[in-house]
Amino acid sequence: MIINTSKATYKEIKPGGSLIGKLKVPGDKSISHRSLLLGAIAEGITTIEGLLPAEDPLSTASCLRAMGVSISQIIEGETVRIEGVGLDGLKEPEGVLYCGNSGTTMRLLLGLIVGRKERHFVLTGDDSLSKRPMKRVGHPLKMMGGKVNGRCNGDFAPISVLGQQLHGAVIGTPVASAQIKSAILLAALTAEGPTTVIEPAVSRDHTERMLKAFGANIEVTGEMGRHITLRPENKLRGTKIVVPGDISSAAFWLIAGALIPGSDITVENVGLNPTRTGIIDVMNKMEINFELSNLREIVGEPIGDIRVMYTEEIQAFTLDNEIMPRLIDEIPILSVAACFCQGTSEIRGAKELRVKETDRLAVMTRQLKKMGALIEEKPDGLVITGNKKLIGAQLDSETDHRVSMSLAIASLLAKGNSTIARSDASSVSYPKFWSDLAQLKRN
Repeated sequence: MIINTSKATYKEIKPGGSLIGKLKVPGDKSISHRSLLLGAIAEGITTIEGLLPAEDPLSTASCLRAMGVSISQIIEGETVRIEGVGLDGLKEPEGVLYCGNSGTTMRLLLGLIVGRKERHFVLTGDDSLSKRPMKRVGHPLKMMGGKVNGRCNGDFAPISVLGQQLHGAVIGTPVASAQIKSAILLAALTAEGPTTVIEPAVSRDHTERMLKAFGANIEVTGEMGRHITLRPENKLRGTKIVVPGDISSAAFWLIAGALIPGSDITVENVGLNPTRTGIIDVMNKMEINFELSNLREIVGEPIGDIRVMYTEEIQAFTLDNEIMPRLIDEIPILSVAACFCQGTSEIRGAKELRVKETDRLAVMTRQLKKMGALIEEKPDGLVITGNKKLIGAQLDSETDHRVSMSLAIASLLAKGNSTIARSDASSVSYPKFWSDLAQLKRN
């Protein structure tokens, strides 16, 4: 049972019971950001169904409105309408563009605005965002002729951008990052000549799919689609977008359903883009009892329903660099799952987690150790020995939304009650997480 305390940012969780039922998780956060950004610079009207009405996409919408884009109010369950201003229609804002806690907002906006000639922009965010690295995006944009500056030689916000005429380039990214790739492709829309991005491994490809839907001339080639070329020949045209459920949000229920005795959960209308389904591969490795159904495709994105049932014995797993781009956001909840696996699980190649909303490797180690987990932090990952014994504890999300929700599932499996401080961090990506948990809970 979940009990609200007198402080709104705390949750007390009593273990026991099972999770049973069907639900739909919020719209995919990555697709929500990109639909707003591309709708803003398209010509004509774009409508978005299922857009995630959480803090991060709201930050993106707020910044776009500050640059003269008309976006209807974002309310859960209602279609969002954008009046696109075209590729060169973004206005210089009167004030600073505030990105809140959203790294995706800041990094993708850098790509969107760097080619807006003779316009000046300043981007900033909250304390957490101001400590997250931005040079990884600023450097390739400078290779295209952009002028991007910030604290510590351009690595941290506030970031200043003076719009320039850009030129196309061939850019190899040092890591497989959808944010870096997307920023370059957004900048390429207003560059002179084609731009090619070459990734060391395939990252999520929502931007490529959506650019095609808006009419961009984009080609994906090379081994496993690691070469992406955009030719800035076509105008973008407003279109209709349907945002599927976010598989990163579904992951909390997929793991909870497998671990909590008696559970049977179906998550409907989940995005099953193959660049995002690493969690499905890991569930197979863990021998979790689940099934996919109602498979279909909407606006170029595959979707379906996932049913997961309690699995008495779950096998340990090993993750490495190859799969990491496909499940980087799921590592916090997978670290909880590892505590209940048969044997020792190892997570490698996850150094990127150190520069998320928090240092997620350090935070999950710190918090799960409070519960008695056998977990060891490594420079780029975690080693976790399953023992099926967690104890209730006083926990803290440390302001990270994925940590908050992962600790909630861990608390349901612990012996004794737990409290989670700053539990409201979950609203960044899943505003209804706690009410959905209460809906599924059976005593």
